[in-house]
Amino acid sequence: MTDRLPQLGDWSTYEELSKLQNEQLSQVLEWAADSPFYRAKLARGGWPGDPSDFAALPATLKTELRDNYPFGMLAVPPSELATYHESSGSTGQPTPSYYTESDWLDLAERFARKWVGISASDTLLVRTPYAMLLTGHLAHAAARLRGATVVPGDNRSLAMPYARVVGALRNLDVTLTWSMPTELLLWAASARALGHEPDRDFPALRALFVGGEPLSPARRARISRLWGVPVVEEYGSTETGSLAGECPEGRLHLWADRVLFEVFDPRTGRFTREGAGQLVVTPLHRQAMPLLRYNLEDSVDISYDPCACGWVLPTVKVLGRAIYGHRVGTTLITQYELEDLVYRLPYEYGVLFWRAQTAGDRLRVEIEVAPEHATAAVAELTAALKRELSVESHVGCVPPGTLVPHDVLTKVPDVVKPRSLFGPDEDWNNAVLYY
Repeated sequence: MTDRLPQLGDWSTYEELSKLQNEQLSQVLEWAADSPFYRAKLARGGWPGDPSDFAALPATLKTELRDNYPFGMLAVPPSELATYHESSGSTGQPTPSYYTESDWLDLAERFARKWVGISASDTLLVRTPYAMLLTGHLAHAAARLRGATVVPGDNRSLAMPYARVVGALRNLDVTLTWSMPTELLLWAASARALGHEPDRDFPALRALFVGGEPLSPARRARISRLWGVPVVEEYGSTETGSLAGECPEGRLHLWADRVLFEVFDPRTGRFTREGAGQLVVTPLHRQAMPLLRYNLEDSVDISYDPCACGWVLPTVKVLGRAIYGHRVGTTLITQYELEDLVYRLPYEYGVLFWRAQTAGDRLRVEIEVAPEHATAAVAELTAALKRELSVESHVGCVPPGTLVPHDVLTKVPDVVKPRSLFGPDEDWNNAVLYY
């Protein structure tokens, strides 16, 4: 690992940024030479002599990470590892990921590059999984790097229901949060169910950090208005850590001083530095598990056009998480498109939660809305779906509390420790188990 990692401001032109990247590539190739996976993979086509040969290297695929599970890509002695992580494994075999302490400094610094800033005066509530994923640990490490207090809330723990999240936000004077966007709607509903107003009764809160799922402009605006603070987006993965962060102008910038980015066009097989295609990444400061031209399989659009923020970094639009959808007739409908129309409904209607299901040539949508706004909400959303997406729909309204029950928002369940001895009136079917 280099003695000093690049910092914003170390370069003022894209030529200087490219030089910075190329200077680090030699080190990356040296680290990769210690990986059993890359020794075998590149021996077949010849090991690159220097960074000028980099463009000839084949891409690294997700399937190769899975095939080399768990330690086939390890490039350091096991004793040098600091943490081990895995992806969620929702598609089957998870992808492994591991880091040294030096790797972690790079990870934490990238995540900490928030335009609102993270400082010792902040208290950050981390509300993404810790478990084997990277996301919770990443925010935790970044906050500690900047001296902030961390509240390790998790979002897969029975010990942290929504009511307790709301209590932590108020009682601990939380200033920053890290979660998926949907969490922020659930917190708002929980706060109201407990007699609080999100934009009034949490005066310490100053920004909401989000990532991990599609976020349309309308939903983003709705969340920001609900809480009365900025929503700051982040893009990354368990295999790589933070890849892009938002600038004050609301655009996502790739951290190109720490990661080399390319765009792969699967139709032509060509790699380019900008345009639309699949995102390919080469982390420049990762020793434990080097990745050379790793195809994340996310569809993106990269641009080097100037940004008003002044950052000399490429911008990215992440399209991959918005493309997946279902067909209504011959029209492909995505969640991203639907949620944007739902949250364009007037704020006064109070719509927070919705669901939709495709059924042949018709789309069925249900939204939670107060009875006095039901007729207007149905008419407006039906018209928007026809106008914007050209689909026929059946829009229905359900009263608040239908999609997200009130007790889910307010209940604080008893989280007990395991036991095997019970009294005469207790249910001993819960012996040993404690969930």
